[in-house]
Amino acid sequence: MSNTSDLPYRPCAGILLTNKVGQIFVGERIDMPGAWQMPQGGIDDGENHEEAALRELEEEIGVRPRHVEVLACTKDWVTYNLPAHLLGKVWGGKYRGQKQKWFLMRLKSNDTAINIATEHPEFARWKWTDRESLLTEIVPFKRAVYRVVLQELMPEQS
Repeated sequence: MSNTSDLPYRPCAGILLTNKVGQIFVGERIDMPGAWQMPQGGIDDGENHEEAALRELEEEIGVRPRHVEVLACTKDWVTYNLPAHLLGKVWGGKYRGQKQKWFLMRLKSNDTAINIATEHPEFARWKWTDRESLLTEIVPFKRAVYRVVLQELMPEQS
């Protein structure tokens, strides 16, 4: 395909994980120091969105389904396009970006349930953060997605 707009979006599930006081989990990517993100990953064939989200949560940060409560999911897909410098370099060049279903989950256990030293680690370190810090620390091309996700799943109280 010569036109990137002809490429499909990669189906993905994302997790907005909060602790008991409403802070948000973020991990710093091993391959991009200084780039923080929430857990997310592709949806496998035959998996529904929630199954994929729970699998990704365990694969990326060691949190098992029994340690979380699923509270909400985005109504629609949230999409983003890869920046030009990443097109053709990630996901085998098969996608122009991702379409994501995001889940709000609350950690029911304490922080010891979190273990980023997984079989295929994605994060160098992790922390709990607030919505403002999350939006400033995320890679710029995902910022609009995170705004939409926060607005839908964790609207600010007035």
